[in-house]
Amino acid sequence: MPSLTPDQVRHIAKLARLRLSDSEVEKFATEMTNILQYVEMLGEVNTDGIEATAQVTGLENALRPDVVQSTVSADALLHTSPLPIKDHQIQTPSAHG
Repeated sequence: MPSLTPDQVRHIAKLARLRLSDSEVEKFATEMTNILQYVEMLGEVNTDGIEATAQVTGLENALRPDVVQSTVSADALLHTSPLPIKDHQIQTPSAHG
């Protein structure tokens, strides 16, 4: 697997709304490439005959009844934001600009 390029790391950071310095971009390019290589190695493990496991504790879901409770209007929730609201959406600052 080829290494992640600095541009790919910057793109991922932008999607995650993270600001990275040039040194962080270089650091994370190496670290993220190592992680992806490890995940690729896991794909080589022979799992034939292994039953899928959702969880290992033996516990079962404890669900509460689905009861409708009083609701808050969307407008009331929007107006709790300190950020500007435009077209019924909260406007957030861009991570890169």
